[in-house]
Amino acid sequence: MKGKILDILKSNSDDFVSGQSISRNLGVTRAAVWKYINKLKEEGYLIESVSKKGYRLKSCPDLLTYDEIKDILNTRYIGRHIVYYDSIGSTNDEAKKLAIEDSCVDGTVVIAEEQTSGRGRFDRKWASAKYKCINMSIILKPNIEAYNVALISSIAAAAVGMAIDECGMKAKVKWPNDIVVNWRKVCGILAEASGEMNRLNYVIVGIGINVNQESKDFSEEILDKATSIKIEKDKCVSRKMLLCSLLDKFEKLYDEFLKSENAERSLKYCKENSILIGRKIEVIRKNQITVAKAVDIDEMGALVVENENGVRERLISGEVSLHRVYHAN
Repeated sequence: MKGKILDILKSNSDDFVSGQSISRNLGVTRAAVWKYINKLKEEGYLIESVSKKGYRLKSCPDLLTYDEIKDILNTRYIGRHIVYYDSIGSTNDEAKKLAIEDSCVDGTVVIAEEQTSGRGRFDRKWASAKYKCINMSIILKPNIEAYNVALISSIAAAAVGMAIDECGMKAKVKWPNDIVVNWRKVCGILAEASGEMNRLNYVIVGIGINVNQESKDFSEEILDKATSIKIEKDKCVSRKMLLCSLLDKFEKLYDEFLKSENAERSLKYCKENSILIGRKIEVIRKNQITVAKAVDIDEMGALVVENENGVRERLISGEVSLHRVYHAN
């Protein structure tokens, strides 16, 4: 009902709409209309109320609800069902619970304005400033072989990178799951899958983007490693527009992958915008660090590295970082 009232106000944004007119159109009491109007005000909608005239919507908050993005979202199914939370522990955890339900449709997106227990790879904590980030998890139910899951991470990285590029800055991809701007992390991606043998039950693609944080929103410990779009652009950007751009690009790249069984366009973006390829990196495995040169990302999304003896190997998982003397190479 609240969404229907909001739709009426949006479609008449230049005029007042009487409470009586709303109640008559929706078949509810004027008291109920008043209650929902107050709820909308509490959520940040600026609604002018004038006796004998009614209500007029003056501005909308930058919330990531379906009501706020549906008119600018161009996807067919990704993000067409949104499960929205003001605050939650982890969107990935909630997405896993939803994914096993028969009623959960492919492309469902869990979004939270704040995560209190967000995490990245290796269970590292991912901090989020309320109403300043994009914290989301996409639920996918693809009919693909389990070994192709790594390509979905590349698809997500390309979609995020392309969406950030549209904000007027240049995003770079740090294999396998980070997006950086000016050498600092602006986005983390965490893809998790569940399946049996070669059959996938679902894939959860968690994406956390630092959008409108200021320097004070980051701890001193990570300030030299993390950044936000606002910091780099020196102005706020619309989270709603960024989210819709990301979902649209993700759906296009994902559909191409499902139809062709390859992620050629996504991998091309990741390779052309890689922050690692051509540089010395440190490969961290079982607390051991080896130095190698990143030379390629192959057709399966693996990072190809070359050791000091010229021997090449494929990394399909693990942790890498730029070698401390990369700038001299």
